[in-house]
Amino acid sequence: MSRSSPPAERAFVLGFDGVPWRLIEQWSDEGELPNFARMREEGASGVLESTQPATTPLAWPSIATGVWPDKHGVYGFQNLSSDYTHEMYTSHDIEQPTLWEQVPPAHVGNVPMTYPPQEIDGTMVTGMMTPSKEKEYTHPPELKDEIESQIPNYDISLDYPKYADRLDEFEGAVDDMLEKRREVMRLQMAEAGDDWGLFFFVFTAPDRFQHLIWDMDRLLNHYKKLDDILGEVMEYTDEHDADLYTVSDHGFGPLEELVYVNHILEQDGYLYQEENEGTRGALSSLGISRDRITDALDRVGISEEKIVDTLPRSLVDRVAEQIPGDHALYDVDYDQTVAFVHGAGCLYINDTERFEKGVVEPSQIPELKTELTDLFESVTDDDGEPMLNVFDGDELFPTDNESPDLIVNGRGVYESRNGLTDQATGDTGTYAASHGKDGIILCRGPSIDHGATLRGARVVDVAPTLLHGIGEPVPENADGRVLFDAFDEEATPATTKVERTGVAKAEREGDVDDDFDDVEDRLKGLGYME
Repeated sequence: MSRSSPPAERAFVLGFDGVPWRLIEQWSDEGELPNFARMREEGASGVLESTQPATTPLAWPSIATGVWPDKHGVYGFQNLSSDYTHEMYTSHDIEQPTLWEQVPPAHVGNVPMTYPPQEIDGTMVTGMMTPSKEKEYTHPPELKDEIESQIPNYDISLDYPKYADRLDEFEGAVDDMLEKRREVMRLQMAEAGDDWGLFFFVFTAPDRFQHLIWDMDRLLNHYKKLDDILGEVMEYTDEHDADLYTVSDHGFGPLEELVYVNHILEQDGYLYQEENEGTRGALSSLGISRDRITDALDRVGISEEKIVDTLPRSLVDRVAEQIPGDHALYDVDYDQTVAFVHGAGCLYINDTERFEKGVVEPSQIPELKTELTDLFESVTDDDGEPMLNVFDGDELFPTDNESPDLIVNGRGVYESRNGLTDQATGDTGTYAASHGKDGIILCRGPSIDHGATLRGARVVDVAPTLLHGIGEPVPENADGRVLFDAFDEEATPATTKVERTGVAKAEREGDVDDDFDDVEDRLKGLGYME
């Protein structure tokens, strides 16, 4: 490549949720994935380190914004309030401008955490966290009608629990979902024509598949379908002289045992459950559950969605506190509890400044963090090996005083869960595998070096690298760096200084008060929520 070669003026981010580097490396070396092999030979590639914790709601916003969660504002699937209630994070909670706001016209498809859709210059089809097809999940709104007329039986997601003991059917259902997502991508390509600056499309199928199936032969068959999609996108980006970034938000690996971290806290006197009395206990003893109540409402034509849409959120939460069901943290006695874990290993100390029923003075937090770190690091398996990793929230998220105090995650083949149980560990049940830190990044395009190896790449580096590669400025507050090793040494991005630009906090209009019960059920089916 000569110095006079023009850089790409547009870029395509092709996301494969949950694809680990080691499988791509192995199967492309063996000739099983020819298009991934071409990406490595004709571009730059390597491991892409995920967020901590390595989960979808943290990592995809970090890829799209170039900042860690303390700046983009999302720490999990649900946001915890000072009164211990929780509601789903949505696109309105992302506080840093995304790539599709910086590189118009943009076409965004199936990216997690994009619901409700934004009114961008381009098109958007929202992805994971979209409640249902009954909602407006596209921009412009008429794109929804086009999808549903051209792609019969298009679904937002699968009902994962029903496939727990029917893996052959599950494999077929995932294949069908993958193909329909591909048709959506093609539809958006047709809508874009030649007038686009950014394409950002994510396929979440590999993550969903691997949670329930971790069999190498079946996995390879699935990855060959991903490879075919990659080949189509490579051809598309070649036609449009675009840079292509193929990325995954995290890796994956086999799972052998679950570790219930709130039980460990309860065992050592840091967490107390409510006594089985009062309204919630009385209802439970009578066999009255959330499911029985909602079934009765359905029979008289009253949906949970109608209740949520009609009644104030505070009233709905107060009622939910009294109904036995899935919200384990409603069973915690916060008047006595010192610490608890919420979401994907986010530990909060129940301090008097942050929480309404806090019992810990802020001055005691550092000492307690040390105690709790020692407690979790002392949890070992039968071979004496640690089962948990513990990280300091202040070190991971230095710019946000409201971030979790600690992150407690499973180590290796162990996964942490926050359900209130009567045991410290448990069987994985239907879950075969779960998230790991090492995702993938493969770059290819007019300015990208051939055969380069990327070392030390992190999810926050994708956005700055992409922006600089197409001649756009990088936000001044970006946590990521430009991966100069990706560029040919004589190409324009390799020989020009990074231009910086100031960005304002992204303002999202209006509150989102939708019924997310279907989303919660899907997340529980994947083991993301208790």
